[in-house]
Amino acid sequence: MSVAIITTQDSEPVFHVIDEHDHPEGASTMLGFWIYLMSDCLIFAMLFATYGVLGGNYAAGPAPKDLFDLKLVALNTTMLLLSSITYGFAMLTMEKSRIGATQAWLAITGLFGLAFLGIELTEFAHMIHEGATPQRSAFLSSFFTLVGTHGLHVTFGLVWLVTLMVQTARFGLTEANRRRLMCLSMFWHFLDVVWIGVFTFVYLLGMLR
Repeated sequence: MSVAIITTQDSEPVFHVIDEHDHPEGASTMLGFWIYLMSDCLIFAMLFATYGVLGGNYAAGPAPKDLFDLKLVALNTTMLLLSSITYGFAMLTMEKSRIGATQAWLAITGLFGLAFLGIELTEFAHMIHEGATPQRSAFLSSFFTLVGTHGLHVTFGLVWLVTLMVQTARFGLTEANRRRLMCLSMFWHFLDVVWIGVFTFVYLLGMLR
């Protein structure tokens, strides 16, 4: 490795690696975000495993058949799937540098996300009103932990979405904002995939127990 020593008047010598490769801004962002998503996968894998072990322990309390409303959950799933589609449209318009259309699709995505959270909170409130609280049984503890953790991720995603909408409105579709929108796209679709797992493993299989 070659090292050059550069000296200037009235200054200390500066050591510079001649053959050092360039480090463009944001070059490692996507790799770092993929690593974060993999760590999130581990978190949800542990929560799924915990539910798989504890999901059948009702402690003489209510079972999934007594609590779950599949029609409501199907509607909730539809809201999240639609939000994933509209975010895809936002990314397509971003590629065409259409700020207004991108903002509109992001806003629609946010509305679908809010609808998803609203339905989920309604479900939680109904269950708690019926006495099905997290401390009632191991099944309910693992259920609220798994589904609630996913809901928190959606909440953080909505906060991130609004933040990027403000950034895009102020500074436009700069390279940094495009990169951030791409990261949020990966995060949002990841939550969609996790929810499909929740819908299948928790709700559908729960109704078959």
